[in-house]
Amino acid sequence: MSKKRATITPELDASFASDNVAGVSPEVMEALAGANQGAALPYGGDQVSAELTDWAKTEFGDQAEILPVFNGTGANVVALQGLLPRWGAAICSAQAHVNNDEGAAPERLGAMKLLPRPTADGKLTPADIQAESAAIGFVHAAQPAAVTLTQSTELGTLYTPAEIAEVSEAAHALGMGVHIDGSRLSNAAAALGMGLGEITSEVGADIISLGGTKNGALAAEAVVVVNPERCHGIDYIRKFSMQLASKQRFVAAQLLALFGTELWRQNASHANAQAAALGRAIAELPGAALPTEPVVNAVFPEVTQEIADRIQQRYLAHIWDTSPAGKPVLRLMCSWQTTEEDISALVACAAG
Repeated sequence: MSKKRATITPELDASFASDNVAGVSPEVMEALAGANQGAALPYGGDQVSAELTDWAKTEFGDQAEILPVFNGTGANVVALQGLLPRWGAAICSAQAHVNNDEGAAPERLGAMKLLPRPTADGKLTPADIQAESAAIGFVHAAQPAAVTLTQSTELGTLYTPAEIAEVSEAAHALGMGVHIDGSRLSNAAAALGMGLGEITSEVGADIISLGGTKNGALAAEAVVVVNPERCHGIDYIRKFSMQLASKQRFVAAQLLALFGTELWRQNASHANAQAAALGRAIAELPGAALPTEPVVNAVFPEVTQEIADRIQQRYLAHIWDTSPAGKPVLRLMCSWQTTEEDISALVACAAG
């Protein structure tokens, strides 16, 4: 699929444009208020950051370190810099967010080369790693030194733990590190019915971008270093990449409220369930179809041009692709805040 952006106008309802349109979970707001008491050491020297580190070690392993950052782009750029030498390149899916939606931040700020691979479902395989490894030792080529996996993918698909393990094994055998872009890692873990560590550190990830903003936080993401032997100087990289917060306790408090409890799973499960409900409802409309069942919080319905026009007259809805039959394929996102009323309103609009 190749994205086609809709024109953004403030009059359109943005409820299904992205999971970024949702607000902040009340529990996260309470955590922010709780952190706003008295004085605390800056730059991660506070008690909340220490508690977040304890959680990360419990979830991802005794060697794990967690570095709060401001946004997903920053997390990805910091994490990949930690894996790559100056001459290194990162293998990714051509559909990956890091390849299409980071505004060239990996290249311009991270000074790295991406090696995008065409994939049918947004997922890399060991064969992709082997194909790119042909450049190893060839002085005229950027050296593939890392693999980055988007979980869940931009196409709403999931890597199973076995698939991540297979890619990680292939990458490690060639001396490459493994990064997981987990902007929607919570949605993936909730869909799989597993823990965050079970689908990352336990199956070969060396470093993780842990997403919070899309799942109920406010400008709160993190880099989790699972294997320090493969990730060097990450503290310094975070600083010169302008991702070190002076009042870090306010970022750490949000992450602890999400991940130190079951709130992350509650929010993600709700978003996933609402996407499934939205998909079922749209698929019942005459002229609409759902080629793939939603597994996370993204829905890609194939609709007639009339349905697409009706939706886009009211909603900010991206036409993501064109189906083999020539019909528009929309991308509709649900969030932790999506209600049944929101779904009913969109479906009624689509039905005319």
